[in-house]
Amino acid sequence: MSDTSQPATRPAHAPKDHPAIKPAKIGILLANLGTPDSTNYWPMRRYLSEFLSDKRVVDYPAWRWQPILQLIILTTRPSKSGAAYRSIWNNDADESPLLTITKQQTAAIKAKMTEAYGDKVLVDFCMRYGNPSTKSKVAEMVAAGCTKILFFPLYPHYAGPTSATANDQFFRALIDQKQQPIARVVEPYFEDPAYIDALAQSIERAYAGADQKPEKLICSYHGVPERYLREGDPYHCQCQKTTRLLKERLGWDDSQIVTAFQSKFGPEEWLKPYTVEEVARLAREDGIKNIAVCAPAFSADCIETLEEINEEIKESFEEAGGTDFTYIPCLNDDPAHIDALSAVITRNLQGWVA
Repeated sequence: MSDTSQPATRPAHAPKDHPAIKPAKIGILLANLGTPDSTNYWPMRRYLSEFLSDKRVVDYPAWRWQPILQLIILTTRPSKSGAAYRSIWNNDADESPLLTITKQQTAAIKAKMTEAYGDKVLVDFCMRYGNPSTKSKVAEMVAAGCTKILFFPLYPHYAGPTSATANDQFFRALIDQKQQPIARVVEPYFEDPAYIDALAQSIERAYAGADQKPEKLICSYHGVPERYLREGDPYHCQCQKTTRLLKERLGWDDSQIVTAFQSKFGPEEWLKPYTVEEVARLAREDGIKNIAVCAPAFSADCIETLEEINEEIKESFEEAGGTDFTYIPCLNDDPAHIDALSAVITRNLQGWVA
């Protein structure tokens, strides 16, 4: 999506053999987690190997982890993950929903930025794992004349396995550039009023459209090992604050909203309560029959929301006696979300553009 159409020209007063230079631009590079190229075994294996080999995701020593990963996990998990992806795959575009939605978000933000800044900016997206890679998109932006790049990980909350690894990959990509662009990284926006308001609006719409008002709203955040909190990762605290701000914006009390964490992986204790267990407990012990679940930590619907929440977690609730389960989609390309993200970008462009 980078525009390379503007011609390069030789600088004034430069010798005739001076290389041509593209007009200077500012790049806005959105980043999300990633996606396999297809649901087949080998593309899934490549994707999972890249993802699970990231030291930010699994920080065990390589001598201990890699034999388990390569010889055990990656022999069976690609087939299981492929089946899960097939249940949500965008067959019309032959791509994952995350890729489809990220394209839609990028197009909407690009329209906003073009309206505000004209051809001074380029807007594109990359994935931390899979394609389009961060490295390839940084190279494209530099080739298109971007002397400055604003890098925007599309994670409202900071965590080592999300924001930090996206930033790592961005800065690794800069290593390959002969002339590095000036770089900025957007800070987490978990408490941004426009983001909170967009979340609240999505919940209000879902509740207004429900046949019966849910008794509880579960804010299900992606989990991380519990020790990350003790080691200084602020993710848990930021998630708790988002829930609190959302509760206040909705005018609710503590009894109506629950914070929980999903996607536990491996033998360690992760942040609790676990969503899959908490929804079952609510049904079994508290007699809750009607709940809604939202996923504030995800900017776009993906395997963790469309398959894990709307299938596995829903099943856990219903098997424990729950009857009505409402999944509230991620903000995706909702206009209020696009406005919130665009406002974050505009603040971070201050001093670079008028």
